[in-house]
Amino acid sequence: MAASHVHPGHPFPLGAHPEAGGVRFAVASSIADAVDLCLISEDGEEHRIGLTERTFGIWHGLVPGVTPGQRYGYRVHGPYDPARGWRCNPAKLLVDPYATRITGTVTDLDATLGYRHDPMSPGRSNTDSLGHVPLSVVTSPGGPDTGVKPETPFEETVIYELHVRGFTRLHPDVPEHQRGTYLGLTHPSVLEYLLRLGVTAVELMPVHTFVDEPALLRRGRHNYWGYSSLGFLAPHEGYASEPGRETAEFRTMVAALHAAGIEVIMDVVFNHTGEGGVAGPTLSMRGLDAPAYYVLDSRGSDIDLTGCGNTLDPASPTVVRLVADSLRYFASELGVDGFRLDLASALGRPRGGSFDPNSPLLTAIITDPVLSRCKLIAEPWDATGEGYRVGGFAPQWTEWNGRFRDEVRDFWRGQVGVRDLAYRLSGSEDLYAASTRRPWASINFVTAHDGFTLRDLVSYNDKHNEANGEDNRDGTNDNRSWNCGVEGETTDPEVLGLRDRQARNMLATLLLSTGTPMLCAGDEIWRTQGGNNNPYCLDDETSWVDWNLDDRAEDMLAFARRLIALRADSPALRQPEFFDGRPSTTGRPDLVWLTEQGAPMTPNDWFDDTRRTIGMWIDGSTSLSRDREGELVADDTWLLLLHAGDSDTTVTLPPVEYGEVYLPVLDSGTRRGLPLSDSALSPGKTITVPARTLLVFRTPRA
Repeated sequence: MAASHVHPGHPFPLGAHPEAGGVRFAVASSIADAVDLCLISEDGEEHRIGLTERTFGIWHGLVPGVTPGQRYGYRVHGPYDPARGWRCNPAKLLVDPYATRITGTVTDLDATLGYRHDPMSPGRSNTDSLGHVPLSVVTSPGGPDTGVKPETPFEETVIYELHVRGFTRLHPDVPEHQRGTYLGLTHPSVLEYLLRLGVTAVELMPVHTFVDEPALLRRGRHNYWGYSSLGFLAPHEGYASEPGRETAEFRTMVAALHAAGIEVIMDVVFNHTGEGGVAGPTLSMRGLDAPAYYVLDSRGSDIDLTGCGNTLDPASPTVVRLVADSLRYFASELGVDGFRLDLASALGRPRGGSFDPNSPLLTAIITDPVLSRCKLIAEPWDATGEGYRVGGFAPQWTEWNGRFRDEVRDFWRGQVGVRDLAYRLSGSEDLYAASTRRPWASINFVTAHDGFTLRDLVSYNDKHNEANGEDNRDGTNDNRSWNCGVEGETTDPEVLGLRDRQARNMLATLLLSTGTPMLCAGDEIWRTQGGNNNPYCLDDETSWVDWNLDDRAEDMLAFARRLIALRADSPALRQPEFFDGRPSTTGRPDLVWLTEQGAPMTPNDWFDDTRRTIGMWIDGSTSLSRDREGELVADDTWLLLLHAGDSDTTVTLPPVEYGEVYLPVLDSGTRRGLPLSDSALSPGKTITVPARTLLVFRTPRA
């Protein structure tokens, strides 16, 4: 065990850092009267060392003899006055918010509670939580090289959202001990799959250390998704093939993906923590300095903007520093290329007030010299009406475009006309142009981890979440889904055929729209969750990707690959600038919206809410896409026909002024998207478009 003599050290950077024959520890608490560093031996013995130096509200000291691998925590002595939000309790061993490794789990919920009976009463619990809570671990800096960042331009990016455990848990080629781990994603078969699919970035669901919420612990369940963070600098131990090597394995994963040209984006949860509301456990920030971390009301209780019990305060310097340091650590030290910020609107609501896109925390991220070069994605809502801010973030942010999801779903199930759909197809200029953003600021998606899979979206009208143990009360009821006539699984070939077609329609709309597409892992191989739209606590086959592909799955995979390749090869379909009516070489504008008669849409056409058919003509000769040398790239001219009606319709191809010939490229009515005929069609020809079908034609440039 280390010597008890402590050198002063210095406050920054926070955390535990090996130096000068020992380890320098630094932890922030502005309300503490004293802070004990607690060194925990392998047999559970505790050795307490008082940190007597306090600078800028940071308690620090360099302890000789401590080495990497040492487990530790903090005990904070100070005021316990729930009415003021003060919850210092030295009986509770606290995780270091800056720990780069965290081991263990909560094994006794009652032992973690800082209060005796009522969380708002002045009586605090004297039960020692040592042995029942996770521990921080000192780590050495460095590790495997993470390779060269691909730096894929946003307009060429195709994002693939996946769960580290669920993606390879059942993969037959991955060695059993690596399935469901960081190393599982490095397996050649997995990398080959991602490359053949054509995606350019993986977006990992939360990989920060997380804990199970009290409600789950009481039901004996596990938080599978991971949206319950405990440590913002520590990769989750449960995803390591060898516990204790999670950081090294994380770096190895990043290096392997980078070598394949694939970027790594992390889904990060800075809006709340796993401590939950005031009745929840005292594990870290609550016991250190609750008012410095959380948004509290005048009675000292948590203000919940997240639906998870608490909300981190984006106006607090302590929070701003922690979040920026966490992001910078993963970007600089662990090689991460970008971040998707969960419930990001909460990060723009200082002290729980109105949304401000220039809040201290959001501003700190986009002005940081390291983070400003990363891909930054906001989930532009929280759990309140005030928080729904699609299109409302500052220029450097891209956003999950929830309106794209909703309007594409509604169009293909025949619920809306084409007016709003046209905005989504062309990059959502109505949402992003005014803030000087480009089309790729719209992260387009139809499905994500939260909600139905693509297969379930066309197979269920209602959620079926009984397995979660919450009597089907959890999960959204606003699914905008359509079961195509039968709820759930069926053998009816007509229903199955319609479902497949509808799924292909939505995949094609997603990948051929201007903006940045995001796929949910497994959709392309027809993954089902049995109608569960919120399996956050199901670490089983409900949530894992099934790699045993039947014919329908193989067909959908081939269709997805075809679409992504088409997008990659067609600069006009992924332009980095909005269409602006600039004249093309044909004398027509760069984009023309067409009726079934092959004529430009009129105002009356746009406001006809019964309209279920639209044509999108794009002249690629004026494409504003560029190659790696910055030169403009010319492309062919494209015609997309989208028909969501429940019966066949006739469409007249545009006249010769738009193109001398129309070559069929894609047909969502066939199992793999191959046109029924590759024969060229003449301008002005009338064709039959089957019900609920998307067709793509190409006119080669002269």
